[in-house]
Amino acid sequence: MIAMFRIGDRVVFVVDGTIGIVMGTDEDRCHIVWEDFFASWEKNEMLRKEEIPSVL
Repeated sequence: MIAMFRIGDRVVFVVDGTIGIVMGTDEDRCHIVWEDFFASWEKNEMLRKEEIPSVL
């Protein structure tokens, strides 16, 4: 199975919009350090990659 997220990816928690960075991955979850420095394991379906706006 191809990993959906990689270490270093910026992600958004879909429930509340909190931004974090992936610090580790497992089969169906990621270890995230959040913007308030709290760390947790979250299921991949609860995360999406942060969209980086393009500068024109």
